[in-house]
Amino acid sequence: MDIQTWTWGIVGFTFTLYIGIAIWSRASSTGEFYVAGKGVHPIANGLATAADWMSAASFISMAGLISFSGYDGSVYLMGWTGGYVLLALLLAPYLRKFGKFTVPDFIGDRYYSDVARVVAVVCALIISFTYVAGQMRGVGLVFSRFLEVNINTGVIIGMFIVLFYAVLGGMKGITYTQVAQYCVLIFAFMVPAIFISIQMTGNPIPQLGFGSSTDGVYLLDKLDGLHRELGFHEYTSGNKSKIDMFFITGALMVGTAGLPHVIVRFFTVKKVSDARKSAGWALLFIAILYTTAPAIAVFARINMIETVSNKKYTELPNWFSNWEKTGLISFDDKNNDGLIQYVADTSVNELTIDKDIMVLANPEIAYLPNWVIALVAAGGLAAALSTAAGLLLVISASISHDIIKKIVNPKISEKGELVAARLSAVIAVIIAGWFGINPPGFVAATVALAFGLAAASFFPAIVLGIFHKRMNKEGAIAGMVVGMVLMLYYMMRFKFDWFGGGTKDDWWFGVSPEGFGTFAMLVNFVVSLIIASFTPKPPKEVQEIVDNIRIPLGANEAQIH
Repeated sequence: MDIQTWTWGIVGFTFTLYIGIAIWSRASSTGEFYVAGKGVHPIANGLATAADWMSAASFISMAGLISFSGYDGSVYLMGWTGGYVLLALLLAPYLRKFGKFTVPDFIGDRYYSDVARVVAVVCALIISFTYVAGQMRGVGLVFSRFLEVNINTGVIIGMFIVLFYAVLGGMKGITYTQVAQYCVLIFAFMVPAIFISIQMTGNPIPQLGFGSSTDGVYLLDKLDGLHRELGFHEYTSGNKSKIDMFFITGALMVGTAGLPHVIVRFFTVKKVSDARKSAGWALLFIAILYTTAPAIAVFARINMIETVSNKKYTELPNWFSNWEKTGLISFDDKNNDGLIQYVADTSVNELTIDKDIMVLANPEIAYLPNWVIALVAAGGLAAALSTAAGLLLVISASISHDIIKKIVNPKISEKGELVAARLSAVIAVIIAGWFGINPPGFVAATVALAFGLAAASFFPAIVLGIFHKRMNKEGAIAGMVVGMVLMLYYMMRFKFDWFGGGTKDDWWFGVSPEGFGTFAMLVNFVVSLIIASFTPKPPKEVQEIVDNIRIPLGANEAQIH
């Protein structure tokens, strides 16, 4: 069978599976819609968290980014993995013990203020819509190549699928759908990696394969040599400044710990100990993909260079023309010799490659079977849709629970709130689709900005809310507003050329927009602590709550009650 037939078959099967699970696990109450009834098993929650966490950026873009950036791309591996550890150890158990539905719910109650709640909702919406833009673009990328529809049509198809199981099932439906999506995406990621590792090194374990040798030369040494020949900086050496590397890693780490769609997953388990267990399981499941990504990056980069560099355009294999139709790879024969010049010098270079195609095109470049190529397409869709669903639920809950239920109409019935949640999800999907059709950059870059926004706004408010009982509403609100506004200003100026625009030379302290979230976070901390020190202490009952959420359940019962 050809690739398209395989793709329709495998993608059709997985979509049917997701919809079937959504129907089976549809939510019948707000508790099931928001937090799956708090009855999810730690292993299932670990699988769902891993799927929620490993978005299109992890599946599609991360290996592609590392493939082009080499050492510099390692910030994504370090930042996202380290950030998850930070979240699991520092925040998740305490937030679960606090027992609220959403991050704005925690901030609204902890800081005893509807204003704080509204600020948190606004931050959650900005973060989630920035993040979901990358996911919907990932969906469009997969559809545009493998199902031979344009990217916009692909985004619309993805919208309808997400709309169905997110609106019908809520967190309950999303959780069990994400368990299936994790199985699909990890199988799709690992199978071609194993095939190509055997092809190139004879070693079936990709993590070991990319450190092995071929024809007596280590793969990384071979890739460094290819880069030198073509004028690129060595793959294993860095091109970014140390301060920018540090700030990007920091933004990704603390941004992870502030992402509302990941945090809410720890509210779905029965007890605090289950939150810790599910965090451990999730880290194990995430590590499978994250330790494989550098190997795929090396395999794809070598195969790409050896396949196209200095080759006749008319003799290129079919995969090139297939991807050329999408507009994500293009050849401009500047000297009219019919040969592809792929070099670092932009005045001579004739090949333009979108970083996001590397993982998706890799099986075709390596001449793997058509079913493997189709499997990767299904995996990319699973990664994008699983995270998009989690983000859309955060948006839905922020509007229906934190705004309508808590502020606008506290007397609303559970049925009315459930209807509001579903209507909010519909509106969120439509807006997300618009962002997917008009994305602000390639997937990983878009997602990195969402992490910076989360770092700048939520992380200080959550950490201080748990560990600093003197932190009050005035400090938290001021910190979140200043941090978010500062990050938005920097992002808009240097990513979208607003406020006069600017070049790399104009970056503050040499820090890129992807890393500026760390700086904005530090400003948030400083502002929060200074304002809190000059304003009244929180009420006594709030300080007692802060003390209690750090006490293990069962210990000092007299103090807890």
